[in-house]
Amino acid sequence: MKKYDYDFAVIGGGPAGRRAAVQAAKLGKSVALIDDQKMIGGVSVHTGTLPSKTIRESVMSVTGWRDQHFRNRQTRLSPREMQDMIRSRLLTTLGDEVDVLDNQLARNNVATIKGRAKFTARNMLEITLNENGITSQFPISAKKFLISTGTRPFRPDNIPFNDRNIVDSDIIASDVPLPQSIIVVGGGVIGLEYATIFSAMDIPVTIVERRERLLEFIDHDVVDNFLNQLRERGIGLRLGRGIKEIHENEDGQACITLDDNRHLKAEMVLYTAGREGSIRDLGLENVGIEPDNRGRIEVNSRSLQTSQKHIYAAGDVIGFPSLASTSMEQGRQAACHAFGAATENMEASFPLGIYSVPEIASIGLSEQDARAQGHDIEVGIARFRETSRGHILGNCDGMMKCIYDLKSHKLLGVHIVGEGATELVHIGQAVLNLGGGIDYFVQNTFNFPTLAEAYKIAALDAWNRLPDKTVSATKAA
Repeated sequence: MKKYDYDFAVIGGGPAGRRAAVQAAKLGKSVALIDDQKMIGGVSVHTGTLPSKTIRESVMSVTGWRDQHFRNRQTRLSPREMQDMIRSRLLTTLGDEVDVLDNQLARNNVATIKGRAKFTARNMLEITLNENGITSQFPISAKKFLISTGTRPFRPDNIPFNDRNIVDSDIIASDVPLPQSIIVVGGGVIGLEYATIFSAMDIPVTIVERRERLLEFIDHDVVDNFLNQLRERGIGLRLGRGIKEIHENEDGQACITLDDNRHLKAEMVLYTAGREGSIRDLGLENVGIEPDNRGRIEVNSRSLQTSQKHIYAAGDVIGFPSLASTSMEQGRQAACHAFGAATENMEASFPLGIYSVPEIASIGLSEQDARAQGHDIEVGIARFRETSRGHILGNCDGMMKCIYDLKSHKLLGVHIVGEGATELVHIGQAVLNLGGGIDYFVQNTFNFPTLAEAYKIAALDAWNRLPDKTVSATKAA
């Protein structure tokens, strides 16, 4: 057999790449992780998941957002003080995360190479290093590969990005600007997260989105509740509107002309309408892999193999759902498949989390999807104002919606908007994946007072309308 330098070469140090590298190492394989960033972590650590969530948590802290219900007047920091605190927290958080990741890779004997990888042949990579201004190149060979290079913001040619007041999300994550006003173009996950974060700092925000509905993959009732909260905060929503032109006027303001010829202006425009795979100069043409027009790589949904069976791909570079959590699991499953380790495919039961203000989380079928698949269903609703914990927190605007099969009473989906949604959803995830249903929530005891009680409230709401009740009235009371 041909001798390779490594059993497994992983290109990209984000969530998918790290998890795949560690999993392969635990299977006794020799692994190299190649990443061209100064520090390990990929987009998730440096410009994506962790920065945006750290900025969010910092804003919630320094603005007293969670306590606003109990305050008549809030003492606000100056914009400069707020910016300094956010940047300090961001620097500390990311530094701590990089230390943990470096230690994890070292403990598992994963060789890390800080350079840029390019396929030159079926089993060969050329690594380009740049140290102290000196460029050098060397080859490495591997039996199998994983592409986990992530994505970067899509920058259309007709948008005059200047990295000052017409920017993408990478600029926000690295510089944390605090404009006097902002227009967010794109009502996807990234756009909504940053739009609501800026709004929490009392910065006027307008969201422009060409689709009529936001977050079409989330249950409609939850999205409607979310949008009502945004409107009550004064966030402008221009839905079903495209962009005709963006330019900077003589006063230094960013101006937008919509496709209905209306004009908007603000100190800053954040363009978040899409991302593209980071595959530039990766040499995919040398191994017969053809990405789509957004740089995404097609894979087999179960094995995560590309058109070349010895080359896998995982994470954002393969497209939806483009979440750090699912990317980690994709990386692990790719490594297991590559080296013959058994693994169970859980692609239909992963949770979605959107770290907007308020949070949104979802798992399983929405009401719309459940009906489209032919399920007869019953729906249970719990509003956070029905929980004592919601009143204690001063957060009563959120809601939980649970979808049950009318015949089996099994849980089909959970959808939440409000404080702690991204944590609460994991209770529903466990019950759904283990085949549980309404009986579990009705008969179980939840700590009091907690937001988790919403599961019992929602279950009782649905139970009251069930034609065939399988739990006694005494237990359900």
